[in-house]
Amino acid sequence: MSTFLGSLWWMLVALGVLVTFHEFGHFWVARRCGVKVLRFSIGFGRPLWTRLGKDGTEYVVAALPLGGYVRMLDEREDHVAAHQLDQAFNRKPVLQRMAIVAAGPAANLLLAFALLWAMLVIGRPDYAPVIGKATGIAAEAGLRSGDRILAVGERETPTWSEAGMALTVAVLDRQPVALRVQRGDGSTSTRTLALDRVPATIDELRAIEATGLVARHQLRPALVGSINPGSAAWGVLAEGDRITAVDATRIAGFDDIAPAVAALAARGGPGMVEIERDGERLALEMTPASITYPDGSRRPGLGITNAATSAPATDAVLRIGPIAAVPAAVRETGFQIRQLVEMVGRAFSGKVSVQNTVAGPLTIAQAANDFASRGTAWFLNFLALLSVSLALINLLPIPVLDGGHLLYYLIELVTGRPLGERAMAAGQYLGLALIAGLMGLAFYNDILHLVS
Repeated sequence: MSTFLGSLWWMLVALGVLVTFHEFGHFWVARRCGVKVLRFSIGFGRPLWTRLGKDGTEYVVAALPLGGYVRMLDEREDHVAAHQLDQAFNRKPVLQRMAIVAAGPAANLLLAFALLWAMLVIGRPDYAPVIGKATGIAAEAGLRSGDRILAVGERETPTWSEAGMALTVAVLDRQPVALRVQRGDGSTSTRTLALDRVPATIDELRAIEATGLVARHQLRPALVGSINPGSAAWGVLAEGDRITAVDATRIAGFDDIAPAVAALAARGGPGMVEIERDGERLALEMTPASITYPDGSRRPGLGITNAATSAPATDAVLRIGPIAAVPAAVRETGFQIRQLVEMVGRAFSGKVSVQNTVAGPLTIAQAANDFASRGTAWFLNFLALLSVSLALINLLPIPVLDGGHLLYYLIELVTGRPLGERAMAAGQYLGLALIAGLMGLAFYNDILHLVS
C-alpha cells in the first residue's frame, strides 16, 4: 500500500472509531433519558448505507467521514406531535440535557482508557531509555553514556518514549528537573538538569537536543563503510569493522570518531584503534593523516565513511498484566489529559509554536500511517491520544461544540431560564467563525509541514 493510500486509510479508520464512540455516547445517554433519536449518522453528506432500526432510529454511514451527528426529536428543529412531546430533547430537564451533551466527550475519554489498557496488555515495542551520549547541560549534570533513565521528575520512564516526552515538557517549562538514573554497575543516583539555562530560542522540536542527551539507539553505529585508498585506514581496517576505541577513548557511535582522531593527531605519533571484526577484538596501530573534506577544509582523519545501516531493532517493551494495566491506564489517561491542557496553555503563552500544536487532516493522516506501521500497540496509543484530543476540543466553550452547549445550559441552570434565540444565534455565528479560523490554521500548518 502506498504512503498516500495508507495515510488515507488509517485516518479514516481512526476517525471512524473515534466519531462512532463519540456519537454513541450522545445516543446512549439520550435513550436512557427518554429522548427519541431520529438519526445516528457516521459522516456527513449523501448516505452510503442506511438502516431503520426497530427502535425507530435511522442508522446512516455517509460519504464524508469527517465527523458525525445524532439527530434527536426537538421542537426547535421540526414539528413534534403532541403524543411525542415527552420524548423531545428540548422538553427534558436541563441536567438531563447537560448529561446528553457531555456524554460524547465522556465516551471519548472512556475509549482512551480502554485503548491504553489494550496497548499496555498487548505490549508496545520501544527502545530502552539508555543514554548513548551526554554533552552540554547533561554532561555538566554528571550524566554519561550507558546511564539508564529511570524517572524524569515524578514520571517513571520504562522506555525512551516516556523519557523523551517528559524531557521535552521540562525543557518547554525551562525548569530544572531531576533525573533518576541507573549506572552501569547497577547503582542509582539522581542528577539535576539545569534546564532553566536552555535558550529561549529553542523550540519543542529541538527540546531533547538542548538537553545534550542522545539516546543509545539514535547513535550512528561506528561501523566502517568505504575506505579511501591511500588513507590511514587503507589496508588496516576492513568494511564492516566496528570501532570501539581510539587511543583508549571509548567510541559509542560514529560521530565520536572524529574528535577522538583529532585528539590523537594533536598528541602526535601513532595510536591504537580498537575494533571488533568477525567476533574478535583487535587493536591496530594507526596514524591519522590530513584529509581534504568536501567543504575544502583539511583535518586529520582515518579516511573512512559510515556503513549504511537500517534502524536498530527495538530493545524494550512496555507491557503490563491485565489487572495492573487498569490503574496504569487510568494514570496514563489522566497524564495525557493534563499534558494536552498544559500544551494549549503553553501555546497561548508563546512557549510552544502554534504551528506545531494545531494539526490538520494531512498531518493526522501521516501520523496515523506512521503509528500503524509500528504495530498494533503503537496505533492504539495514537488512537487514545486522538480520542483525548477530540474530547477536550469538544469541551471548549465554543458555540456549535459540546462545550458551547454546556455553557448555554449552565447559564440556564443558574438563571432559571434559557438564553434568548437572538443570543443563541449570535453565539452560533461566533462559534462557526472560530471553528472556521481553527480549521484554516490547521490546513495552513499542514501546508507548511508539507513544504518543509
